[in-house]
Formats: sequence, structure tokens, C-alpha cells
Amino acid sequence: MPKLTKTFVEGAEVPATGYKIHWDDRVPGYGLKVTATGVRSFIAQGRVKGKVVIVTIGRFGLYTEDQARRKAQVALQQMRDGINPNAEKKAAEAEQVSLRAVMEAYVNRPGKLKPSSKAEVRRHVEQVFAVWLDKPIAGITEDDIRKRHREMATKGLRGKGPAPGQANLSMTTLRALINFASRQYRRADGSPLFLFNPVDVLKDHWAKLGTRTQRYIDKRSIGAVWNALHDARTNPKNPDALAGIDLTLFLLLTGARRNEGAMLTWDRVNLDDDPAACWWHLPDPKNGRETFLPLNIQTAAVLRERRKLTNGAFVFPSRPKAGHVLDPRAPLALISEIVGKTLSCHDLRRTFTNISMRECLIEKFRTDLLTCHVPAQADVTARNYLDLTRLDWLYPECQRIGDWIEQQGQIAAGGNVVALRA
Repeated sequence: MPKLTKTFVEGAEVPATGYKIHWDDRVPGYGLKVTATGVRSFIAQGRVKGKVVIVTIGRFGLYTEDQARRKAQVALQQMRDGINPNAEKKAAEAEQVSLRAVMEAYVNRPGKLKPSSKAEVRRHVEQVFAVWLDKPIAGITEDDIRKRHREMATKGLRGKGPAPGQANLSMTTLRALINFASRQYRRADGSPLFLFNPVDVLKDHWAKLGTRTQRYIDKRSIGAVWNALHDARTNPKNPDALAGIDLTLFLLLTGARRNEGAMLTWDRVNLDDDPAACWWHLPDPKNGRETFLPLNIQTAAVLRERRKLTNGAFVFPSRPKAGHVLDPRAPLALISEIVGKTLSCHDLRRTFTNISMRECLIEKFRTDLLTCHVPAQADVTARNYLDLTRLDWLYPECQRIGDWIEQQGQIAAGGNVVALRA
């Protein structure tokens, strides 16, 4: 056997097909692999627990023959000691995988998440955990989690006020990513990257949000909220602030989920001279059923004003890279101050549902359809014969809700004439 030298490596014959391995005569298990394409790589081959293990040291050029020989000797000794260098390398890489890398692997799983869900995961991670993005996810500790959760719950994202809802949701997202990392990455001994999820330390410390069904704008406050939002529209700080206010009005008047409104584009909005022919389109809502939803005249009025102000794709545009409003924090803070409790975008959806069923006496089946829930009463007829895609036939109900909200604003402003409900 020839001893591997620089001269030999440079002159090693290239095989016509496949590859050929030249073994060193001084260090058993150390060799040079030459492929038909002319690539020369140093390798080390041994056994670990009876199984053949081949370790690629690296290409000639990146490593000198002397450097490769020393690395091969180390790898061969590891194998004699029962250690698989490949597993050690993989484990070392796993322990250094960053939060950002785990997030990208998680959201890019084929067919697992909708675009809106991907955007939501990225929003939480990139905003709430920005300083951890490029650090090893395995290095996130219980103390780190306690501290960041407490900061979010008491001060919010930018120190502008408590954000208990976002504090909890962001940690729920992080918990899912850590669970994913535990399944996908292993240590050298085969154990998961995390033996336990550090987010579980919050089990007894989640920020209190109150009972979900009680998190909505009470009818005694809805008029003041309506007027305050319209007053805020008259003097916004900038176009982004106005877009946030208008998004808040849209969510209140339609019962839409935050991202359904925030990511709305003009090609999915129809504004017609006939009020009953105005609609907005959800191609892939959470319930998985394409839906065209009616717009009441109050929502259509907001959108017509927005149409004059925007020339891009999004109805509620914003300067950040997403291109649209992500979270209307300022108008939500205004609403929370009026009602005396911290509310979120989803609480506007709860408000819409309460107004629909309790104040406008709209049956639950129709309320479910207006909010893109799967109706509990959907029987064979509803599932197989009723058109649940085009919901223009629910325009009267949608309009009744808009009229009731606007009426409460008139009452709150001192109006003393109230139209009787038909």
C-alpha cells in the first residue's frame, strides 16, 4: 500500500466511474477517496459496536495531508473507544441549532401550516424573542423564560403597557418550537435535545386574562368605544396609525379574526352602489371553507375611505416588512382604557358574537356563519344543499349588527331619539 503523501494525493488516478479508495500503509483505516469527477477527500473507517463507520475528514485543499492524517487518527481512536464521530458531530450541530433555524424548519413543513399561521409564528418569535433568534435554542433556560414572560405581561413588547395575552401566546408558540426541536434533533447518546420543555415552568404562572367568555366590550361601553375610534380617525399620528384604527373598526363590525382582516387585499373586496352587493372574500379561513361575507354599510364606508388612501395590495397597509398592520396596539389600548380591562383583537370577535346573539337576537347558526365557525346545527341539508360559500343572504343580519353598534354611538353622544327595533 502506498503511504498517502501530498505527491500521491495530487497524482492519484481518477476512476472512470464511481470512486476508488486508497488506504494508507502507516495508519490503518485512514484513506483517500477519489471520485470519477476528480474530487479527492480524506476519510477514516473503523467499527463502533461491531458496525462499520466511515467518517469524512474533508476535501484535499481544505485540508493538507498532514492535517487530515491527524484528524483521522483522532476519529479512529474515538471509534476504538466506542464513540461514533459522526453522531458526535451531528449532536454538536444539534446543540448549536438556533431558534431561527428551528422556526424556519417548523413553519416550512410541507402542507402543515397555512400562510397566516406561518406569519403568526414568525411574528411572535421575531418580535418577542428577537434577542434569542440566533442563539442556540438548547441554551434557552427556565430563568430566561420566566424573565421574558414577566416583561411581556407587565410592560409589553416595547414597554408601552401590559400585554398579558401576547405574553401567553408567544410562550405557547415557543413551547411548540421546543417540542418540535426535541423530536427533530438528538444528542450523541440518542436522547432528545430537551429532556423537558423549559416553558412548562410557566404552568403556575400564566398571565391572568380572565374568563374568555367575559372578554368582550359590554353593551354599556360599545357606544363610547365606537365614538372614540371615530374621533381617533380624525387626527391619527400617521398613515400606519390610521390603518390600525380602521382595522380595529373592521374587526369590530365583521367579527373577523385579526389576520383575516390584517392580511385582507383589495382584490378580495367588492364595494358596490347596492349596499347588499358589498362583500369581502376569505379564500381559506380557519374552518377550511371558502367564504364570501356580506359587508354592512358601516364597514363599507370605512373601506371606501381606505380605498382613497391606499394604492397597494393591502387594505390596511403598514411600513414594516409584512406590508400590512400586524397588531393595532394603540386603538386596543384606547378601547381597554374605556372598558377598564385589557382586550385583544380576538375580544372584538367575541364582542361581535355577543352583539349578534344577545342584542340583535340573531340565531346561533347565522352568527356562526358570519364568523366563519362550523355551525353546530349544520345537518345533512346545511352540509349538502345550503350554499355556505356565498353568504350575501345574511346581509340583513350583518346590517342589523352594524346599525346597532352605530346606534349605541349616537346614544353615547347624547342622541335622544332611538329607532325602535323592527
